[in-house]
Amino acid sequence: MGLLSAVLPIVQCDSDSSLAASALKSVRTAVSVPETELKRWRRIFDTNSKLINGERYLDPDSFVNAIAPAGDLSKIGKAQFAILFKVADHSKRGLISWEDFIVFETLLKRPDADYWMAFQFFDVDNSGYIDFDEFKNVMSANIGSDAIPFDFDCDWVKLYLGRKNGTHVLGYNEFTQLMKGLQGERLRQAFKYLDKDQDGFIKPDEFKRIILEIAGHKLSDAVIDRLPTLCTLSPGQRISYSEVIAFHNVIREMDMVERIIREATASSKDGRINQSNFLDYASSSSRYSLFTPMEASIIFHFAGRGNGDQRLALLDFAQLLDPRWVAPHDAVETKKQTSTSLLHTIGHSAYSFVQGGFAGAIGATIVYPIDMVKTRMQNQRSTVVGQVLYKNSIDCARKILLNEGFRGLYRGLGPQLVGVAPEKAIKLTVNDLIRSRAMDPETGRIKLGWELVAGGTAGGCQVIFTNPLEIVKIRLQVQGEAAKAEGAVPRGAMHIIRQLGLVGLYKGASACLLRDIPFSAIYFPAYGHLKSDVFKEGYNGKQLSFMETLAAAGIAGMPAAYFTTPADVVKTRLQVEARKGQTHYKGLQDAFVKIYQEEGFRALFKGGPARVLRSSPQFGFTLLAYEQLKKILPYPWDDKPRRVETALTSRPDEISKIRARNALKILLDVHGDFGRRAAASGDKLSLISPKLYSRKD
Repeated sequence: MGLLSAVLPIVQCDSDSSLAASALKSVRTAVSVPETELKRWRRIFDTNSKLINGERYLDPDSFVNAIAPAGDLSKIGKAQFAILFKVADHSKRGLISWEDFIVFETLLKRPDADYWMAFQFFDVDNSGYIDFDEFKNVMSANIGSDAIPFDFDCDWVKLYLGRKNGTHVLGYNEFTQLMKGLQGERLRQAFKYLDKDQDGFIKPDEFKRIILEIAGHKLSDAVIDRLPTLCTLSPGQRISYSEVIAFHNVIREMDMVERIIREATASSKDGRINQSNFLDYASSSSRYSLFTPMEASIIFHFAGRGNGDQRLALLDFAQLLDPRWVAPHDAVETKKQTSTSLLHTIGHSAYSFVQGGFAGAIGATIVYPIDMVKTRMQNQRSTVVGQVLYKNSIDCARKILLNEGFRGLYRGLGPQLVGVAPEKAIKLTVNDLIRSRAMDPETGRIKLGWELVAGGTAGGCQVIFTNPLEIVKIRLQVQGEAAKAEGAVPRGAMHIIRQLGLVGLYKGASACLLRDIPFSAIYFPAYGHLKSDVFKEGYNGKQLSFMETLAAAGIAGMPAAYFTTPADVVKTRLQVEARKGQTHYKGLQDAFVKIYQEEGFRALFKGGPARVLRSSPQFGFTLLAYEQLKKILPYPWDDKPRRVETALTSRPDEISKIRARNALKILLDVHGDFGRRAAASGDKLSLISPKLYSRKD
């Protein structure tokens, strides 16, 4: 209770500023509030406070603006935070000074601030204890006369507070346990009150009334509207006490329900689960069985809109997990139809095409020296005497630098950049387009067959740009060694294009297809599964970091690059202009046979390591740039994917605001009218009776 002893002087001080300053100093010492934190509090206070009689104060409205979370993922209205004004207003003057505010923020730094705030709300006389009359008066003043009555003479209350004469009072620790069990006692009493004939059943509308009073702030409007349908789970069109308790347990353990659903759907092959899957995963992820079959039936009943036997995706559970969930209406459907129109598809694809082009240029520039080494190694003929110029990739890079300088490593980069933009752009765009059409809109999953089709089709389409680009690039890259061996004069890209002609630019296209189709068919599925299965993208709302995205993109390129090396070797041999004494190849099959017969099987994997070293980082940086461009500059008219956003997946607020919200939730668990009545009436201070709220001298 060290913090309590530090705070009490401020709570009890009145207008003595020196006493307030001394108490403030003791608070800062007790909790070690850093100077930066005090400056931040001061900015918040100055931003929201008003000048009254020459001093700055927070009134109830400005206090709410100062403490309420910016984007609360619940149904708690911002105005309801005015209920905490009474806790912060220690002097009971209807205004909060800087000293009051700093005490309030300091209290929020307590790990148990939520329960401590609730305790202060009930401890009207600031005695540090709560007696029977305080508990009864505060609760009665805030639940309203039209609420289901609560029997304060029940045995449950007596266990905590004793009889009316106050033979026993609650300290802070005892109060926290009372509050934790209070909702269950209210539920029991409410059921007993409405069960007039004491047969253990109530009507559906009576069940809805109970839940609205104690948990309406935790449920979406869609679930609230369908509360009476709980009677369909058992014969008789009425609801038993067991079903009421089961529903309450589901609400109370909603965070655990959400974790199990998210993890179970993420590990499911089709992204969907049924009741058995839910119960199995719940049992495997906890020491004891967390949920009964009845509770699982209730979860799937409301998520499945009355059909609890079907397999459901995470999106189906949104209305149960997210209190703010709103059913899609015709306007949303109209937007969806518009977004799937031909014009929208063309616009989105064009936008992705441009982004893919920029991303491809970035990746190609970074790894071009590796590509130069790879091409020189693959073009080296081991059967021609005097043509073995390079011992290995490192020796090749060293000799290029020695004989041609640093610029030699980037020979042919110009045509590469001109062609790589449409090449990578069309690959990324086609892959995204096919995946988006084949993807399950509810689970976001895509079958492996469609992943292969999307990747393979993307690889095939890119050959339109890839083949002319690479034949020019390759001939430029080998000019350096030809000039050294034969004294030939290097020619420019336009000379090579005129020399080849349109048909010649597609020489070796069959080998290019044989390389690019399987490459992309391997690469894109591997990239997708590395992100989702290894790095857990989307798992409980997780977004991959910069390095995780780069790692996934780079690792996926390794098997794709190495296993397609034979096709790349053949393509290189077909596209390079053979010099005197070198073997000439008639076509794809002839090249495979002659390379194997003359140089052996290992020759088909020449430049394989260099290809892995080039393709892996190139696609790593390309996909990284592409993903970042999509995040930074998303398509302006794109439909936002439907996601289940809750407190578990959202970016957390400041811990102090979270604790303030949780304190309010504890009070709302007593009754849903806490805070709402004051907000509706416009009187932010009529939260308890005037007699109780008056200052005690």
